[in-house]
Amino acid sequence: MIRIAKGSIWWIAAVGMCALALSSVATFDSRFTGAAIIFTLITIFFIGFFRDPHRMPDHSDPDHSDFHNNQTLLAPADGRVMTIENGEIHIFMNFHNVHVNRSPIAGTVESIRYRKGSHIPAFTKSSIRNERNEIVIANNGVSCTVTQIAGTITRRIVPYLREGDFVERGGRIGMIRFGSRVDVTIPPGFEPAVHRGDIVRAGETVIAVSTPGTSTSTSSTSSTHTDTSNASETGNEDDRS
Repeated sequence: MIRIAKGSIWWIAAVGMCALALSSVATFDSRFTGAAIIFTLITIFFIGFFRDPHRMPDHSDPDHSDFHNNQTLLAPADGRVMTIENGEIHIFMNFHNVHVNRSPIAGTVESIRYRKGSHIPAFTKSSIRNERNEIVIANNGVSCTVTQIAGTITRRIVPYLREGDFVERGGRIGMIRFGSRVDVTIPPGFEPAVHRGDIVRAGETVIAVSTPGTSTSTSSTSSTHTDTSNASETGNEDDRS
C-alpha cells in the first residue's frame, strides 16, 4: 500500500474526482475524452509525487539501528548533491523524488524561521533569494540547520514540526510541494561523506560523519514528541517504491 504524505490526500482527491467526472461525461460525449485522460494522468502523477515511503538509515552506517545516535548525519531529502560549500550540503530534488523531508539528527527543534522570497529555479545560485523555511535541530552539542527552499513551480513549504518539538533521527520534518532543494549545515566536528553528483535518500543515506576525537552523545532528551510514529516508521521495512 502506498503511504501518502500528510496533508496531500486532498490534492489527489481533487484531481481524481475531476478525472472520474470527465470520464463519466466522456462516455456520452467523446469531446471530453482528452480532458478525462489528462486528469487521469495528473491523478497518477500526484499519487507518485506525494508518496511517503518508510525509510531506515543506510546499512553502511554502523549505528543504523540507533535512532538517537548522532555520530552520523543523514540526508534530509531525496535527490542529487548539487554542491558542498561554505559548511553546507545542497541537495536538489527533481519531480520524481520523494518530497517528504527528514531530520538528519535526533534532537529538539530550537527554531523555525520562514522567509518569503522569489521562485527562481532552485538549482541556480540566485535561488538564495527564494522562499525558504529554516529549521534548527540540536541535541547534546550537535546542531544542524535544514533549509527547505522553494523552486520555480513550488508555492508551498509544509512544516510538520513546531519549535520545542523533539524529532527522531530520520523522522519526518515536512515537505516541499513539487521540485525544489534542501540545504543542510555540517555540524562542527563532522566531515562530508558524499560528493557532488551523488544520489541520496532522505533518512537513509549518511552524508557526513563525526571526525575522530569528536565527542557526541548517543543519548538524547526530548521535551515533546509530535509524531510518535516516526521511530517505528523509520525503523520498519525499507519501501523502495
